[in-house]
Amino acid sequence: MAQGHETETEKQERHARRHEAHVRASYAAFIRHLCDLGGMPPALAESAAVSVLSALERRLMPNGARNLESQLPRLLVEFLPPPEERPPRPHRFGREEMVASVAEDLLMPEDQAEVVVRTVLRAVQDQISEGEADKVASNLPSDLQALWRLTQ
Repeated sequence: MAQGHETETEKQERHARRHEAHVRASYAAFIRHLCDLGGMPPALAESAAVSVLSALERRLMPNGARNLESQLPRLLVEFLPPPEERPPRPHRFGREEMVASVAEDLLMPEDQAEVVVRTVLRAVQDQISEGEADKVASNLPSDLQALWRLTQ
């Protein structure tokens, strides 16, 4: 059917299909980039992204987490804990606890987990604006700032 003869419902359905394709494509591109950066398989990249971002968001103020999420692929954000399940205030922890949390989530040694954390943080920074990256860094303690900046 020619687009000029589409009903409103058909237009909405076409728009929804295009939107869904875009959502999937942006997520797939992020995961491919993470795989390329870290030389990891897609399943690990997906788990690592969720683990690292979940830990990072626990450390940020809720508004800061929302701002970060606004620049990430929507499908990735859907895998993160919803805002109502996050603490209302940042959980205070540093580099060691973040790496240990990711190591536990991914069932890997901490030295390997630190490499994964750095890789995910790098992929995230490649995805977000420089201004947002600076805002995230300014809300982290010095040892996590150093980890964040090591990836730049």
